[in-house]
Amino acid sequence: MQEAIEYLSEKEPVFKLIIEKYGLPVIPKRPEGFGTLVLLILEQQVSIDSAKAAFLKLKTRAKTVKPEILLNISDEEFRVLGVSRQKTSYIKALALAILNQDIDIDSLANKPAQQVREELIKIKGIGNWTIDIYLMFCLQEPDLLPLGDIAIINTIKELFDIHEKEIIEIHSIKWRPYRSMASFLLWHYYLKKRARTISY
Repeated sequence: MQEAIEYLSEKEPVFKLIIEKYGLPVIPKRPEGFGTLVLLILEQQVSIDSAKAAFLKLKTRAKTVKPEILLNISDEEFRVLGVSRQKTSYIKALALAILNQDIDIDSLANKPAQQVREELIKIKGIGNWTIDIYLMFCLQEPDLLPLGDIAIINTIKELFDIHEKEIIEIHSIKWRPYRSMASFLLWHYYLKKRARTISY
């Protein structure tokens, strides 16, 4: 962590200013596996808190968050638990892919990030944002900038006055090979400035 922060602070003075003002970021860690992917699906385009509330209800209902159990919960029950029809279909598509052995979640940790992306992207409802967060939070991938994340994009617009994703990508090349740490610093700034606390 220290090596990454020193590197980024040297390359980009803004990162040094973030640390001086708000301290070091918390590096999120989530367990690998089906349960976390279900939670990430629930987190798509909503707040982490509301997604967590729906996940806890689902967990209480299912007892254990396993593919075979969630497949047997009716769409109506999912709706009562606060899960939209679309996200229910995504969760069931993931469960089915695992049960049909189209994907082996346990093996992802031993594969390069690009291969993980290629395997997960085939599953309905799992896009690049979900994959980026899984790679960063679960598999500790060190060099990712999730350009599908609204907080990241808005913070870059604010701090660097860059508004096009293509230019953001070019600008972020100098943050390699520590773009994940850069992302954690940007999230850290976004939350601290708004006096928000998130439990991952």
